[in-house]
Amino acid sequence: MKIINSTLCYLERDGKLLMLHRNAKKDDVNHDKWIGVGGKLEFGESPEDCLYREVLEETGYALSGHSFRGIVTFVYGEITEYMYLYVSDSFTGEQKSCDEGELVWVKREEVLDLPIWEGDRIFLRLLSEGAPFFSLKLVYDEDGRLKEHVLA
Repeated sequence: MKIINSTLCYLERDGKLLMLHRNAKKDDVNHDKWIGVGGKLEFGESPEDCLYREVLEETGYALSGHSFRGIVTFVYGEITEYMYLYVSDSFTGEQKSCDEGELVWVKREEVLDLPIWEGDRIFLRLLSEGAPFFSLKLVYDEDGRLKEHVLA
């Protein structure tokens, strides 16, 4: 059994979300999916430390504020991942290229049309509806299909 802690952030600007098309690495579990930006916590980091580091590393943007919106628990195989979910419309800097894939500003209403994980559809809807802080558990099978979801 393995436990992972990670962050995910959706940057917002002019009715658009910054989405990362994960197409750079063939062995990536997210290969060809569209997701927000973020990554795994490093030793000694708080979720917020990781959030600020990962957003800067992947996008070139320095966050000057954020909103902590929820915790998503992913269960797949022998792995449990606790993902801290954030949004931000407060950042500075110049967008840079990302070694994980292509960064694209996508109209909010078009995000659900992209190839995204089925569970991501659930929390993206919650974010767009302005739901209060939530905890969501997503269980995937070995083929990447969503088997169960529990919203608390």
